[in-house]
Amino acid sequence: MGSTRLPGKALAELAGKPMLFHVLERSSMIKGIGKTILATAHGSENLPLIELAKKMGLEAFAGSEHNVLERYCMASMNFPSDYIVRVTGDNPFTDIHFAGMAVRSALESNADLWAFNNLPLGTAVEVIKSETLYKTLNEASMPHQFEHVTPYIKENPRRFTIVRRSAEYKNPFKQLRLTVDTDEDLSLARALYGALDGGNPPDRMPQPPGIDEIIACLEEHPEWAEINSAVEQRPMTSSELKSGNNSAR
Repeated sequence: MGSTRLPGKALAELAGKPMLFHVLERSSMIKGIGKTILATAHGSENLPLIELAKKMGLEAFAGSEHNVLERYCMASMNFPSDYIVRVTGDNPFTDIHFAGMAVRSALESNADLWAFNNLPLGTAVEVIKSETLYKTLNEASMPHQFEHVTPYIKENPRRFTIVRRSAEYKNPFKQLRLTVDTDEDLSLARALYGALDGGNPPDRMPQPPGIDEIIACLEEHPEWAEINSAVEQRPMTSSELKSGNNSAR
């Protein structure tokens, strides 16, 4: 709830539901996962998020607000797992089809970190081996490595087995941004959910619209892709911080 660029965005209305509802619903539909857990921060302002998760029949954990890496590790310790599928709370367009493929591929490859590298920002997940995340918490030392969870792994490719693959799909919108960090992002999300989800009717499809449906919708309304095209993504790894590269992951 304490987002600096869009305060309270987790409960912002999106197709008649809080945005977090859609994130948790999609997360629960990913094939191969055993449990969906909301990992939020301590503080009374975040209690409505925990209440929402519980109403959906899901587990919740409250941890450090700024040390998100520690929060992930503590949540994993409370709900033991072999792998963690990281879905961030501002991604209501997480693609469950590609997420399921990522889970399966991570298990098959025994990777420390597995991810698609060419999906639109806001649609992909990261699949992380739990024991690797615990090592990361003990070894990381820079502030951004605790805030963004996986930078330490990415910055040490000789230390960890990192697998990245390209997903097969067509996307003419090369800078497409489907995460929600700003008012512009939320405006695009509302436009797409309104067109694709029909206001979240009771008879909605068994699976929410994926990347193909989103891109098809944008091809009918190409002007929507411009709504948040000027928004810059914050850097997450040391190389991005040094270069000023705010493009994507």
